[in-house]
Amino acid sequence: MKPVFSHSWDLSPQEAIKLQEELKEKIILKKGFSKIKRIAGADISFSKKSNRAYAAVIVFSFPELEILEEEYTIGNLSFPYIPGLLTFREGPLLIETFKKIKIEPDVIIFDGQGIAHPKRLGLATHMGILLDKPTIGCAKSKLIGTYQEPEREKGSYSLLKDDGEIIGAVLRTKEDVSPVFVSPGHKIDLKSSIEIVLECLRGYRLPEPTRQAHLLVNKLRIKELSS
Repeated sequence: MKPVFSHSWDLSPQEAIKLQEELKEKIILKKGFSKIKRIAGADISFSKKSNRAYAAVIVFSFPELEILEEEYTIGNLSFPYIPGLLTFREGPLLIETFKKIKIEPDVIIFDGQGIAHPKRLGLATHMGILLDKPTIGCAKSKLIGTYQEPEREKGSYSLLKDDGEIIGAVLRTKEDVSPVFVSPGHKIDLKSSIEIVLECLRGYRLPEPTRQAHLLVNKLRIKELSS
């Protein structure tokens, strides 16, 4: 699976911000698919003691959510940790991992933000533009925006807003469990993003694609650190 659009990752923070402004013009927030047969989850984990990182992409059948393919990449991070510019830190390893994928997914869920980002260009949006794929951001915590706490029942949600603009939803994926923050990434709308995340739940807080990717990257990190 090759990126359709590419850019240099060897950028200064100032150059990265400028690139975000350019990429913003490419965002599409309309549903870019008719039927989903395959869905992927992507996540990345870091070593607290070094600049090592572990990226994973797992492709599933949909709606059965049986694993069809999984790939990973282990490498070093070069871009500094700067809030709002995390894709420039995580993106290179994720792109390398997507290049290894042979079964192309119709939709990709990322453990990160979509347009719920100060520049409207979180990890899911940025990767969606590069891969030219419908993407969803499903984050465990809020980056920006205000919201009212959703009802306690599974499936309840409230809108996440930034200066009056709807940028995502705060979705309860399990009763009495902290909600997740869902936002469209690219080539998808908010309604479809919420529906897909709900269809990917298997009794846990996180949707199965990113949950399994999360488990894999942590397994890789622990294995390398203990060897």
